Amino acid sequence: MKVGNIFSNIPGKLEQEVYDRLAASETVVIERIVSKGQETAWLDQDKHEWVMVLKGNATLMFADHSTVQVAAGDYIHIPAHTKHKVTWTNPDTETIWLAVHYL
Repeated sequence: MKVGNIFSNIPGKLEQEVYDRLAASETVVIERIVSKGQETAWLDQDKHEWVMVLKGNATLMFADHSTVQVAAGDYIHIPAHTKHKVTWTNPDTETIWLAVHYL
């Protein structure tokens, strides 16, 4: 058994996003992602992704250039091979994501 707190051990200075694997199996990966002002490159993932913002806010862009703004409590399901990227995260406070990647 492993006990933890999703809001603990957050680095003071976030020069890049931080990915922490919380649990994993052959078909599922659960991770915490912490952002603060970062953007990502285009992502095209082999697994489906369900992601929830626990704190902060962000903007996601998809290949068709549509955007979705998410804030604390919002979640989104991104099917496998849906090209997307994070175009904005709040530079003033951490954005904490809970991501579930699965087949």
